Amino acid sequence: MSVRDKVCVIGAGSSGITACKALKERGIAFDCYEAGERVGGNWVYRNSNGMSSAYRGLHINTSRLRMQYSDFPMPRDYPDFPHHSQIARYFDDYAEHFKLKAHIRFRTRVARAEPAPGGWEITLEDGSRHNYRALLVANGHHWDPRWPEPPFPGQFQGKILHSHHYLEPEPFRDQNVLVVGFGNSAMDIAVETSTVSQATFLSVRRGFHIIPKYLFGRPLDRQPLPGWMPFSWQRAVLAFLIRLSTGNPRDFGLPEPDHRLLSAHPTVSPDILNRIAHGRVKPKPNIARLDGDGVVFTDGTREAIDAIVYCTGYKLSFPFFRPDLISAPNNDLPLFRRVFHPRYPDLFFIGLLQPLGAIMPLAELQSVWVAKYLLGEYGLPSAERMEREIREERERMRRRYGSAPRHTMQVDFVPYVNALKKEIQRGAARSARPLIA
Repeated sequence: MSVRDKVCVIGAGSSGITACKALKERGIAFDCYEAGERVGGNWVYRNSNGMSSAYRGLHINTSRLRMQYSDFPMPRDYPDFPHHSQIARYFDDYAEHFKLKAHIRFRTRVARAEPAPGGWEITLEDGSRHNYRALLVANGHHWDPRWPEPPFPGQFQGKILHSHHYLEPEPFRDQNVLVVGFGNSAMDIAVETSTVSQATFLSVRRGFHIIPKYLFGRPLDRQPLPGWMPFSWQRAVLAFLIRLSTGNPRDFGLPEPDHRLLSAHPTVSPDILNRIAHGRVKPKPNIARLDGDGVVFTDGTREAIDAIVYCTGYKLSFPFFRPDLISAPNNDLPLFRRVFHPRYPDLFFIGLLQPLGAIMPLAELQSVWVAKYLLGEYGLPSAERMEREIREERERMRRRYGSAPRHTMQVDFVPYVNALKKEIQRGAARSARPLIA
């Protein structure tokens, strides 16, 4: 088999390794390039590639049964919500079990990826060039920090860092800490720092729904809501049960959500409300300006602050693509079903989505879909139909979530799976020419 019949996979995180597995078990030759020294990507604490956002106390927010791959269950002795070290070990075991590591070049960065006649030319950091018939991108989307835009006015004399660089609470002992944001990382960091700080303040610009990990003694994402129930009914039932369980955010000094449950990515935290109730975390509104050794908020109050932790999300970045080739302004990259690029029939993105649930099973299904396409077992719809579906999907997302960068890749787990399976079935009946001989 010539190098022209091989596939390139960029990244050996949770999406990259399941892409490798789908290619390997179907006899498709591939090389995978990973900048770090082991598989697992974002889940490898202090990963040598510098791209992990894991902190020492991190646990998953999706239960293990919802996060695991379909044919490789997590160990039964794992808790419902394992620690990041257990998740990283699970990914390593997955790569060992399916004998993927021989196909992965560790400590190897891709410097450039360019379209070439009949495929893609991949230039590595050492300057060597390699040709491939197709390219699968699985470099993740939680590694390039996004800072407040525009920056807050004023100057701050204390320490500033992004949640991407947060590792543990100890450096904030006896300090006044300001955590900015209302996502999962913001909640975790506010809770952790509040155990050692003089005071932890939580600056919240907009209200979000806070949901627990458990409801009625079982993980929330495994509640037995009937499959026949319409999504709007499921949302109403969950919203009612969660409100009974957690109460009104306003009673804790937090803004009321300005949207219905699941109309924005919810915040999962079983602890933040307790820390607020105990006085260890103090809610504040948005920042008005930085003020030397303190911060002034939009309600006119001022607090002396030693350190600010911005939990303001991540940018969607592809450092190996020229910006005029592939870019994602405002984190928006139009793709057919979040995988196929409409301009390049041999370019695919794996795991580039944000589900209400875990990415891993979706990346697994996406990888199987791409493998079928490479072998000619699936045919794409017409370019016109793909463009139309991309436009319709983006419009649905805008109506439901708005245009914030946080929600440009949002999908609902079960509807996405069902729609993808139906598309794979439809595509099997279309004429298709294999990309891989």
